[in-house]
Amino acid sequence: MSTALTLANALVAQQFGQQAGELHIGGVGVHALVAAHGSPLYVMDKYILQQRHAALRAALAGFAEVYYSIKANPQPAVARVFVEAGSGLEIASGGEFLLAKAAGCAPEHMLFAGPGKGEDELRLVMSEGIGDIHLECFEEVAVAGRLAAELGRVQPVALRINPSAAAQGGAMRMGGKPAAFGFDEEQMAQAVQAVLAWPGLRLDGIHLFAGTQVLQAEVLLQQWRLGLGLASQLAQLLGRPLQRIDLGGGLGIPYHPGQTTLDLDAVAQGVPALQQLQRDDPWLQGSGVLVEPGRWLSGPAGVYLMRVRAVKQSRGQRFVICDGGMHHHLAASGNLGQVIKLDYPLVAASRMDDTELAPAQVVGPLCTPLDTLGRQAQLPVATQAGDVLAVLQSGAYGLSASPVGFLSHAMPAEVMVADGQHQRVRAAGSFAEPLVNLM
Repeated sequence: MSTALTLANALVAQQFGQQAGELHIGGVGVHALVAAHGSPLYVMDKYILQQRHAALRAALAGFAEVYYSIKANPQPAVARVFVEAGSGLEIASGGEFLLAKAAGCAPEHMLFAGPGKGEDELRLVMSEGIGDIHLECFEEVAVAGRLAAELGRVQPVALRINPSAAAQGGAMRMGGKPAAFGFDEEQMAQAVQAVLAWPGLRLDGIHLFAGTQVLQAEVLLQQWRLGLGLASQLAQLLGRPLQRIDLGGGLGIPYHPGQTTLDLDAVAQGVPALQQLQRDDPWLQGSGVLVEPGRWLSGPAGVYLMRVRAVKQSRGQRFVICDGGMHHHLAASGNLGQVIKLDYPLVAASRMDDTELAPAQVVGPLCTPLDTLGRQAQLPVATQAGDVLAVLQSGAYGLSASPVGFLSHAMPAEVMVADGQHQRVRAAGSFAEPLVNLM
């Protein structure tokens, strides 16, 4: 069995299940889901969302709160699961602020990060009482300070700091190098003075984000240790401890062969040392700590379902052509920043018991060779039109991170399943929708 299929089968066993050769998500078979809601289709398992949030909170108990980074999956029904579990939300745009409100999150439990916040966005969130704004450049400090004066309010803010060194690990380093994100560590004193010059800004926090898709517990813990050290330095510049230390997200999930699951037990075992570090440093005592994962919380709960439309042979290669593709799931096609295009875990959701497998390329309906969701897939020899395929680990950076307007295909529905019940949380769109504004 290929290593890719081994990962996919392990994820099915851990997170979902199968009956009579059919993948079940939240106790519902894929045929029933597709019959009720159409194909392609995004399905989220509510129980997995709840379980992962609870597991992370337990691992970090007594050290850090858990916020959800809504950019990973901005579907309000998904964010609402975390809000109802007691989580705050991290947003990165005015639109995400509105989505967060639709999910039931109070503005005071939101954090606003991002390198290019617009004045209208800042005015919106400040006028509604957002809990914290993470400032990332001197121009942004000035805009926020001026708006606070205009609105007659004192706005809590944090400085996002780009550290001079970052723990190695993860798919993308976002610290320790030139970056559009945050103030460089060596600018920290200057940034503090810039904020203090505005009476309407209350500097009470720090935000760090050293990297993404971290799968090694020791790397994550080292990043957090470095973050606490920088928080202490900032507090000393202010002359008082911070109210909030945002250590960012970055917790990863396995997508490709050879990748391992982040060991949450190892993370939990490293927490007491972080707690001791905070207790021993007078500049850290009393500060609230938080982490803001997105992908780790929502990614494993999502499945992208698509129907096979045709199976063809071309010069010795089998192509399985589906109704879903990169227009809905750019990340799974390998075109969302990946240097080497590797397949997401993919299974024949309607033929789970078939054991006679053969190589196939899984492609979508778009007129481009980039529309490939499986380059080294192992699929049943009997695969045919009408079968259902499932792309796993699809609950983060899926639909909202994809070129949904390309070739004007219909938008898929989104469904939440729980305890054998399924509810549509966003209806499928029509391929004619792009024409509406022209008529």
